Amino acid sequence: MDKLPWHEQSIQEVSANLNTDTSNGLTSEEARLRLEKYGPNELEHKEGTGIFQMFIEQLKDYMVLILIAASLVSILVKEVVDSIVIIGIVIINAVLGVVQEYRANKALEALKKMSAPHAKVIRDGKEAAIPAAELVPGDLVILETGDYIPADVRLTSSVNLKVEEAALTGESVPVEKDASKRLEGDVGLGDQVNCGFMSTLVTYGRGTGIVTATGMNTVIGNIARMIQEDSQEDTPLQRKLAQLGKLLGTACLVICAVVFVLGLTRGEDILGMFMTSVSLAVAAIPEGLPAVVTIVLALGMQRMVQHNSIMKKLHAVETLGSTTVICSDKTGTLTQNQMTIVKMYTLGQEIDVSGEGYNPAGSLTIEGKEVNLSEQPAAARLLEIQALCNDARLEHVTEGGSDEWRIIGDPTEGAMIVAAAKAGIDRDEINKAQPRLQEIPFDSQRKLMTTYHQTRDGKLAAFTKGAPDILVERCTYVMKKDGTIAPITPEDINEIINENKNLASQAFRVLAMAYKPVPEIPEHPTPDKDEQGLVFCGLVGMIDPPRPEAIEAIKVCKTAGIRAVMITGDYRDTAAAIARQLGIISSDDEVLTGAELNQMSDQQLDEAVRKVSVFARVSPEHKVRIVQAMKNNGEIAAMTGDGVNDAPALKRADIGVAMGITGTDVTKESADMIITDDNFSSIVAAVEEGRVIYSNIRKFVFFLMSCNVGEILIIFLSMLFNWEIPLLPIHLLWINLLTDAFPALALGTEKKEPGLMEVPPRDPNESIINKDMLINIIVQSLVMTAAVLFSFYYGWKNHGLDMGRTYALVTLILCELLRAYTARSERLPLWKLGVFSNRNMNLAAIVSFGLLLVIMFIPAFRDIFRIEYFHFGDWDFVVLMAVLPLIFGELTKVVRGAVSRNK
Repeated sequence: MDKLPWHEQSIQEVSANLNTDTSNGLTSEEARLRLEKYGPNELEHKEGTGIFQMFIEQLKDYMVLILIAASLVSILVKEVVDSIVIIGIVIINAVLGVVQEYRANKALEALKKMSAPHAKVIRDGKEAAIPAAELVPGDLVILETGDYIPADVRLTSSVNLKVEEAALTGESVPVEKDASKRLEGDVGLGDQVNCGFMSTLVTYGRGTGIVTATGMNTVIGNIARMIQEDSQEDTPLQRKLAQLGKLLGTACLVICAVVFVLGLTRGEDILGMFMTSVSLAVAAIPEGLPAVVTIVLALGMQRMVQHNSIMKKLHAVETLGSTTVICSDKTGTLTQNQMTIVKMYTLGQEIDVSGEGYNPAGSLTIEGKEVNLSEQPAAARLLEIQALCNDARLEHVTEGGSDEWRIIGDPTEGAMIVAAAKAGIDRDEINKAQPRLQEIPFDSQRKLMTTYHQTRDGKLAAFTKGAPDILVERCTYVMKKDGTIAPITPEDINEIINENKNLASQAFRVLAMAYKPVPEIPEHPTPDKDEQGLVFCGLVGMIDPPRPEAIEAIKVCKTAGIRAVMITGDYRDTAAAIARQLGIISSDDEVLTGAELNQMSDQQLDEAVRKVSVFARVSPEHKVRIVQAMKNNGEIAAMTGDGVNDAPALKRADIGVAMGITGTDVTKESADMIITDDNFSSIVAAVEEGRVIYSNIRKFVFFLMSCNVGEILIIFLSMLFNWEIPLLPIHLLWINLLTDAFPALALGTEKKEPGLMEVPPRDPNESIINKDMLINIIVQSLVMTAAVLFSFYYGWKNHGLDMGRTYALVTLILCELLRAYTARSERLPLWKLGVFSNRNMNLAAIVSFGLLLVIMFIPAFRDIFRIEYFHFGDWDFVVLMAVLPLIFGELTKVVRGAVSRNK
């Protein structure tokens, strides 16, 4: 059924083929049967991964597999406690990962449910409102201004019907529909004027249509199906953590093998060497790393929600931190998506209009002085025409805790209603006082609209608005600013035309207003006869103004080395003017149009995107080429989109950003991130949070890795020295899973360092453990190894093996707690950060130290850990050893800072 060429059929043929009635619609019983046959009118969503499958995926990590193997070895050698602890941490980490992914999916589902659509249908000859999901092929739907078309339809009637199909075709201008047309041949979607498509918006007029396709059989459903078949790539962080895990795991296995062979050559017991190898495996692998990464990313996601951002994938949070270019739509993201009149003109004067968006709070001023309409008859008449020759409505919404003004109808007409309201003219009141009696509707050929009214004094008048160049030609008179009417002169016309050019050059959309008294209301008015001999009143200049917060966000981008790029379907001049106001460009050389882009090869486009920051009159297909060209240049690109046809570009980008308000469900499905307020500044805030998260991940990776390298060296060197093993497997597990876990988590909550958004984006190919971190790890692990071995030797030789191990354990734990403070920044000294400024770190240190005291002073735990009671007099030596890594860590920062300043 859905494969029939509906646009080629007459209304009668469509009705017959779908066995429906163009007046009464389907019967309720027939609708029920068809719903059973065709299913609900919903887009199918790709089946999400089940909880069990999510859990299994968490266990496939290379490091986790080695830990599971180590636990099995522990069971074989009857070290059950060690095995239980290892398996316990593996399960906890897997559960954390599952919970967070599940929460992210639920957040997306909640976003979808925020707007459950309904449809108006005629069934059994009566109008009814039903859930859009219950629509079936053959249903007769009613379409009115402000409605989303709930399914694919063949129109059966249309009255001044305009539909915004940007979500489907990328065309920013609403399409005029004509139900009476019968098209022939292969006609593109944008040219199928006798059809409507699911998820497109009626912006003007009204109509009816027969449903021809529902759910996945609609045009939007076919696109959704293609998107769901795309595969997801791993994020840079996932790849880097996988590389790190394989590196550590392989190194661990090699070291274990070397130590095992070395022990056997020295005549050691095989069972003992097995346990030593297990100790090394435990020492080499940072068991807490996966869990800490998961928790820190989860905390970052929660902070992003506060900044109006929902991340669908946990690891995609970090990719934001390396973003080098943000490609953004103009309307609603960089601008307010609220057409606003900021200039009005009557002959000989300009009037400034203040205020923001659709909020009617504002004022009218001439050269800074507030306008008194009783002294400005021309301005009063200009505002009157805006309120009367108008089909839009202004609504104040206060439900559900919201407090906002909305326009029902055409945004251009909405801007006029708001301008009139700022002057104290209420649209409803003035229409009651001066009721509309007749009209000549707007059409795109003549670019005019006229309404007839009975005025307050009982007389009759026609009010006309439209394109300035066309309207002026139909004016015979002009209203001066004092209200007098005079014949229009060539000088007047030149002044009006120049003012129109002046406003248009500032990217204003300009409309002209005129009127004329009429003796009677024509029964059948015609433009050629009745839109002549008009009195010119003035011009209005409107614009979709930039968001103030977007201007500030772009300044932050420039400081952070991130390019902001505007991509819009608007005309070149409008796009360039807004981009200049936003600070995106400084000259017109940085603007490229879709027509110019079509003439370029891929190689030419690769070069052009290096300097072009505004792309105007582009289609969604162009977006894919633009983002690919940027990726070819090594950029990490974030791309915004709201329409279905934007989905391929969002998929192609490193970070696809869907709009939460205007975005379609299909776009949200294909995106990595959803901005709930459609605001550019929210994207920049998310990028900043991404940098914070990656910075914090580096901090705790450094912290955990230097500890693990130190532990390996402690075990390995003690064997080379033919000493007893200073630390048992249970000691290493305790340190890795409990002592280190809390400070590592605290490092993950570290606040933004000063200057974080004043440095260029990092190289996405750079390893987490770069040269600087490697030097830090070597310094810290060597100093810590020396401190622990010296402490162990001192305790062992003076007080016996168990006390030596106690010295070693206490020294290592104190080293870790003190080192955590110096790990809070890779470049800033501790005293500049504030020693105790991270409350979470202070709490983590107290908890970890408290746990140490528990195992030292409770006899049952001392027996499990095979350590001795620690006397007060033993602390001074241990503390002296433990403070050494902190001192060397701070000295390393000072030296590196001095070296970088001298470069």
